[in-house]
Amino acid sequence: MVVKVRVWDLPTRLFHWALVLCVVGLVITAEVGGDAMQWHFRLGYCVLTLVLFRVVWGFVGGYWSRFSSFVPSPARLLAYIRGNSEADAHSVGHNPLGALSVLGLLAALLVQVSAGLMSDDEILATGPFAAKAPPDWVAWATFFHTEVGKLVLIGLVALHVLAIAWYRFKKNENLVKPMLTGDKDLTHSPSPSRDDLGSRLFALVVLLACGVAVALLLRLAQ
Repeated sequence: MVVKVRVWDLPTRLFHWALVLCVVGLVITAEVGGDAMQWHFRLGYCVLTLVLFRVVWGFVGGYWSRFSSFVPSPARLLAYIRGNSEADAHSVGHNPLGALSVLGLLAALLVQVSAGLMSDDEILATGPFAAKAPPDWVAWATFFHTEVGKLVLIGLVALHVLAIAWYRFKKNENLVKPMLTGDKDLTHSPSPSRDDLGSRLFALVVLLACGVAVALLLRLAQ
């Protein structure tokens, strides 16, 4: 018997697709340069807000969006890598490698944005904290942001897309659809994620609080 289960709540889904748009916009504006760098910084602030939101939502969000529901133990991760099907038998949200991918992307985005805040290309783009950070920090942040972090992120995103394609064509499992509709068709009945008006309004409050935190952070640079 197949049952439909709400796995991804609306805030998680909106976060996911907003982050996709922002990352694409960051890549485009970085390549265009010039006046587009103003939007590059704005999108960077949006990404920082979104990442902060996802970290908080990982503790208070819908059940399957919480870190406690999908971060694997070392034993489960090892079993999954070895091909033990039982290790993934009840992966309702992220599977063990998918969980590491999520954590890796969030960490990489946080580091990349942090480096961007201190970067200075000495031409057009100067991060808001470049004038306050020690010169060696600024040099390191600029190198990392433009030469290392960008490639790391592109690589992680490419792996993410390849994993989605592999699941779609090799395991006949569509991972994109649940991130659009929120629901998965399962053969067992796990606890669904809460996704009602109350939880969505709470998510909006959390997002606004994260936006205010980023705005206050930027004021420190003035």
